[in-house]
Amino acid sequence: MTVKTKLNWLLLLVRLPATHKAERVAIWRKLRKTGAIQIQTSTYLLPDQPSCYETFQWLTQQIRDAGGDATLVRVRQIEGLSNEKLMAMFNAARTKEYAALRQLVGSITDRRNRKSNSAGRLDRIRKQFHDIQQTDFFECPRAQGVETLLRNLDSRRISDSTFRKVDPRDYRNKTWVTRPRPEIDRVGSAWLIRKFIDPRAKFVFNKTIPASRRVVSFDMLAADFSHRGDDCTFETLIKSFAIRDKGAHKIGEMIHDADLDDGKFERTECIGIDRILKGWAREGLSDQEILRRGWECFDALHAFLQKR
Repeated sequence: MTVKTKLNWLLLLVRLPATHKAERVAIWRKLRKTGAIQIQTSTYLLPDQPSCYETFQWLTQQIRDAGGDATLVRVRQIEGLSNEKLMAMFNAARTKEYAALRQLVGSITDRRNRKSNSAGRLDRIRKQFHDIQQTDFFECPRAQGVETLLRNLDSRRISDSTFRKVDPRDYRNKTWVTRPRPEIDRVGSAWLIRKFIDPRAKFVFNKTIPASRRVVSFDMLAADFSHRGDDCTFETLIKSFAIRDKGAHKIGEMIHDADLDDGKFERTECIGIDRILKGWAREGLSDQEILRRGWECFDALHAFLQKR
C-alpha cells in the first residue's frame, strides 16, 4: 500500500478493572495477536478493514463479558499522527516480529549443520511466519527476507535428481497464485506458464496459499512449484514440465542470475528487466499490470532468442 492511499482507522478503547488480573492478561494477549498497536494507554489501533472490524467487535464483547468496558470507534485521522507515521509504527512492530523469526531460522540452519532433526521446528516457524503475515497490513519489507530464507531451507531438502515430472494436462485452465508485487522470477514464471503450460491460466496474488485444491501455487513458501535445490522457480517449472524450448532455457539462465545473483550462468540480460519491474511497482502499478507489461518484455526477448 502506498503512502498516498487514503486510510481509515479503528480505535478500540479498553477499560478493565484492576482486580481482574487474569482477564487483563488474556485480553492483552488477544490484542497482541490481532496485530493492533497501542497508541495511548488502553487505546488500540487497526486499519479499517472488514476482517479487523470483525476482530475488534469480537474483542469488544469479550472485554464486556470479562466485566470491563470497550468502545469501538471509526476515525479518518488522528491528530498528531499522520497516516505515514501510523503505517511506520505498524511496520516497526512487524519488523521486530520478523527479526525474531529470522533468528529462529538461523538456529535451524545451525542445527542442520550439526545434522540435527529440525523438521518440526521448521514447521512451527512456518506457522509463525504465516500468523505474522496475517497482521502485516502494510507489507513490511522484512517479510521478504524471512520468506526467502525459509524457501531456501525447503529447497535444500530436494536434490536435482528428485524432480517430479508432472502431466501438463493436469494443470490446464487453472488459477495460479503467487506473492504480490511480482519481480523477475514470478513474472517470468507466469509468462512460462501461460506460453508453455496453461494457455488459459488465470493469475491471482496473495500473501499466503489459499486453502483450495483448485489453485496452483508458485514462487511462495510451501508452494507447488518454487525454488528447488539451486534452481529458481522458472527452472523448476521447466524441469517439472519437461519444457524443451531452447529459448525458454536461455531465459531460465538469465532469470536465475538476476533472481539469485550468484553468477552461475554469467547472463546479465534479465537484470535490467528486473529493475524495470521493481520500478513499475514503485510507481504504484497493479500486480496484474506489472504482469502484463512483463510478459511483453519476455515475448520480445523470446522472439529475439529464437532467431539467434
